[in-house]
Amino acid sequence: MNKRFNDITVVIPTLNEGEAIDKVLDELLGVGIPKENILVVDGGSADDTVEKARSRGVRVVLQEGRGKADAIRTAIKHIKTPLVLLMDGDYTYPAHYIPLLYEKIKQGYDLVIGARLFNKESQGTIFRLGNKLLTKFFNILFGTNLKDVLSGMYIIRASILKRLPFETKSFGIESEIAAHIAYTTNKIAEVPIKYRRRLGKKKLKVWHGFLILREMVRLTLRYNPTFFIFAMSSLLLILGLAIGIHALYGYFFLGVTNYIEGLVAIMFTLVGFQSLLLAILSLYLKRMEYRLMRMFQK
Repeated sequence: MNKRFNDITVVIPTLNEGEAIDKVLDELLGVGIPKENILVVDGGSADDTVEKARSRGVRVVLQEGRGKADAIRTAIKHIKTPLVLLMDGDYTYPAHYIPLLYEKIKQGYDLVIGARLFNKESQGTIFRLGNKLLTKFFNILFGTNLKDVLSGMYIIRASILKRLPFETKSFGIESEIAAHIAYTTNKIAEVPIKYRRRLGKKKLKVWHGFLILREMVRLTLRYNPTFFIFAMSSLLLILGLAIGIHALYGYFFLGVTNYIEGLVAIMFTLVGFQSLLLAILSLYLKRMEYRLMRMFQK
């Protein structure tokens, strides 16, 4: 038996992945992952996903709740190894990259992400662009320099995963994991991996991107509340400009002078602009904090 991966549990959340799960499990077994270290968390599949998984001799548990976040929360109750590797069960992530992720986290990192290398066949243009924009937005908010924060294949220390607040739902869980580690230890690395076209029906929709964006903003309330408060206050800038334009229109085109409206517009604009500057300053302060953390860790 290959003892190399005895300290890692591979968790695969599934929902109607009957077309792919057998191939995924065969690849995992092929790279030396012990059967008892593979955990399939099924979210109530209506196809033969569970039957195929059990036929491979791996552990299968039924998910509590709904969505990917709840699948990971369920998996935590069954994990006894110090390392956990998460991967989707749709055949998009080649298992032969697991040794690279494994060796990388052994270098002292808390999270190693498989940064996907997309192509036109594996992912559509809209989804590639959306992933790039969301990752860039995450980097701005949390002072990181990641290439693919939303990858569904990553290895993490179980002790950290068990302390995760689980404030996000479904597809936003990857950004919460990265935000939590960026804020606590900032020991995150990436390994480039090729990404394949999935087998079976695609579950991720375009509107999920907006939900993930919302979750990223909401995460700043926990991990960078100063930025969140000032960012929300900066919205007064938009309101102030709108009121100001209305006041100017009334003055120049209707001959109506409204001093109160003008004063309100000036006040909101100034407060919003100052809040915007303070929000930007808070981001730079957070990045300075991360740099200091890295210096002391060395």
